[in-house]
Amino acid sequence: MRIIAIALLAAGVLALVHGGFTFKTGTHQANIGPLDFSITDKERVSVPVWVGVAFTVVGAGLLLKVNH
Repeated sequence: MRIIAIALLAAGVLALVHGGFTFKTGTHQANIGPLDFSITDKERVSVPVWVGVAFTVVGAGLLLKVNH
């Protein structure tokens, strides 16, 4: 239970600090003679502030409950 509380607390703080995350969806490459072209598609997922606050509060609450 303590590990879950710490994970929720860490996820909540990271969500508040960064506000989301970016990931790569694919890479397109083209070779035309001696020229090489590469394009990487990136997607951004925004995490709402209320989710970060909720994770932080629940994680802290669980951590306090486990310690008592």
